[in-house]
Amino acid sequence: MANDDSGNGHDPWKRGAGEPNDLDQIVQEWQRRFGRILGGGGGAGSGGSGGSGFALIVMLLIAWGLTGFYRVDEAERGVVQRFGAYTITSDPGLRWHLPFPIETVDIVNIQEVNDYPFSTEMLTADEQYVYIDVVVQYRRTDPVQYSFEVMGPDVTLNDLTESALRGVVGTSTLAELIGERREQIPERTISELQETLEAYHAGLTVTSINLRVVDYPKAVQEAVDDTQKARNDRDRYRLEAQTYANDIIPRARGAAQRVLQDAEGYRDRLIADAEGEAARFEALLTEYRKAPKVTRDRLYIQAIEDVYSRSNKVILDSEGSGNLLYLPVDELMKRSNAGLSSDATSRSTEAMASPNSANDDGTATTNRERRTRE
Repeated sequence: MANDDSGNGHDPWKRGAGEPNDLDQIVQEWQRRFGRILGGGGGAGSGGSGGSGFALIVMLLIAWGLTGFYRVDEAERGVVQRFGAYTITSDPGLRWHLPFPIETVDIVNIQEVNDYPFSTEMLTADEQYVYIDVVVQYRRTDPVQYSFEVMGPDVTLNDLTESALRGVVGTSTLAELIGERREQIPERTISELQETLEAYHAGLTVTSINLRVVDYPKAVQEAVDDTQKARNDRDRYRLEAQTYANDIIPRARGAAQRVLQDAEGYRDRLIADAEGEAARFEALLTEYRKAPKVTRDRLYIQAIEDVYSRSNKVILDSEGSGNLLYLPVDELMKRSNAGLSSDATSRSTEAMASPNSANDDGTATTNRERRTRE
């Protein structure tokens, strides 16, 4: 329905008789009505109006008093305050306090476990940047301390949680946090956090801390992966180098020891050969002093025997045949060279033989000399 009905010619702001209704008159009319109800009016009906005003006041007082009733559940406690000051802690059940604004009551649940998520980024002891995401579970165990001792318990819990985590993370390396000591982070954090909450009288008790994420921040993840890869390569190269050293060093030491032993054997063999030659010469000198001519002849025969034993010989009977003989000089030279090579090889083998070979040669020479003298 429109405010201005031009069809019937009536003004909606005018009453039935068409008289104007001024706003000041309306306000004055309502003031007179309230005055009569509260007994402020005069005239013949002033007694009845006073009784009605008193009844209204009583009803208002009763209604105001009823607003002081409140109910406390089994898991809750009521903190009653009178003009803002602590008065009493009410137990579970239907309770009453002086209505507002004289007294107020704060209902605090002391058994409910609340979750408080917290995440931050911080440095470890080895200066690694790490991202940590945890969920702190706590209860409001002391309603009076929770309501009066600390302004903004949730903000205080946030600050204390960050402080406790920094104390734990800042004294541990990243390898410890991610690996072997990961399970110790909640325990150490709860211990430090609860100790600080009790010192602040915050009325909160931390029941557990769930560690959800401990990792590098996404902004530096690629750089951290490269660093970790470089560390793995470094460890691998070190391991390979150590393996190579463990293999080559013992072999080099064994080869050196073998060379030393060969040198010692060669030295001992030379000494033994020299001593054998000296002993043989002394024996020969003794024999020479006894029979110089026989000894000289024997030495000459031995020298000739040695020379002829290493030479190719062709024996011709010049008296029995006068035919011209053909001598294959080339074949004889080849055989001579082969004989010299085999003789050099045999001498080298004898030089590398054990020192006992010198004694064997000495014995053979002595036997040969004895046969010659016979």
